[in-house]
Amino acid sequence: MTRKAAMNQLFNLIQDEYEIKSAGDIEAALLDMFGSFIEQALEAELDQHLGYSRYDFRNKSTSNARNGRKPKTIQTRLGETTVQAPRDREGSFQPQIVPKRQTNVIGIEDKILSLYAKGLSTRDISKTLEEIYGFETSHETISAVTDKVIPLIQEWQQRPLDAVYPIIYLEALHVKVRDGISASNKAVYCIIGVSLEGRKDILSLSIGEAESASYWMSLLDELKARGVQDICIACVDGLSGFKQAIQAVFPHALVQRCLVHLIRQSTKFVSYQDRKSFCYDLKQIYQAINQSAAEQAFKTFKDKWNPLVPLAVRVWENNIEEVYQLFHFPKEIRKMIYTTNAIESYNSQLRKVLKNKGAFPNETSVMKLIYLQTMEFTKKWQRQISNWSQILNQLLILYPDRLTPYL
Repeated sequence: MTRKAAMNQLFNLIQDEYEIKSAGDIEAALLDMFGSFIEQALEAELDQHLGYSRYDFRNKSTSNARNGRKPKTIQTRLGETTVQAPRDREGSFQPQIVPKRQTNVIGIEDKILSLYAKGLSTRDISKTLEEIYGFETSHETISAVTDKVIPLIQEWQQRPLDAVYPIIYLEALHVKVRDGISASNKAVYCIIGVSLEGRKDILSLSIGEAESASYWMSLLDELKARGVQDICIACVDGLSGFKQAIQAVFPHALVQRCLVHLIRQSTKFVSYQDRKSFCYDLKQIYQAINQSAAEQAFKTFKDKWNPLVPLAVRVWENNIEEVYQLFHFPKEIRKMIYTTNAIESYNSQLRKVLKNKGAFPNETSVMKLIYLQTMEFTKKWQRQISNWSQILNQLLILYPDRLTPYL
């Protein structure tokens, strides 16, 4: 049975059992299912403690025995529910999943969500819980627990944003999502912003079809609807129409092409043994002390490499004005905007958990995973960017009318 068929069957069973008519009914059903999950776990723990399962008296080697159940009210993220906690006659049973006198089991949910965020499938989580705690639970139940983050994702995606961001980074990575019996590539669109306080934040995460400038424009329009009034500098890759899409929404934004993407694009035309020398000569351009020195370095670069790799040189000829515009900024700002490393490192972290997943069953499963991973990864972003006070002063000189009102 495919996962989709299993989920449909599970939904039909839940629908028949709980008569789902509203979102509240769904939450109530999930709460009841989670209560059943806890009861199964406690029963499995008692089996292990006694050394035999219920009615398996042939393997009984203890004088201890089951002694009925006792109602226990526990607190979950969905609210309170009552479970029937099993007891033993001698009172020596010390459950681990919900210890005696503990009524809060949110930590169990956190463990499931943490495992999911690390890229484990629902089946792998079920297996891990069995190995650690000694009880079995279906991957459908695990999926129901992880589905509880969906309202959190929706709330997070719609949260209000700052009025102005001096710098934003935009880039997409790609994942495979099943569509019936086949799988197709989907783009995970990500926008990272640097606030006036000098802290990075994920402003937008969205899943769409193959990357396009029109979709980026719609996401930027959403940023505007969430309160963003101005963006000073937007750092992007070389997607066709990207600059026009950004300036259609934020007409005063300066669009800076990522030089790392240019290097990758050009070195495809350079032989392996020449790449080190080629990249060294490129570095003399974008790390020059000023635009005049950069122009001279570019002339030297062209004279040397154009006869050897004309297609590689053409990549830089077509984008050289965007390289020169870097020199409108002090070196501290140049260092921040000549590359999209801020978003590359984030995407790299996502790829670590995505690469072993193969094709996802649907877009929701992708979103759950990247959201949970994002919440974990961005914890360290509470720190201010190094040397921010100097960078902010430079930005205020460059954009006094656009930034000063928001300080």
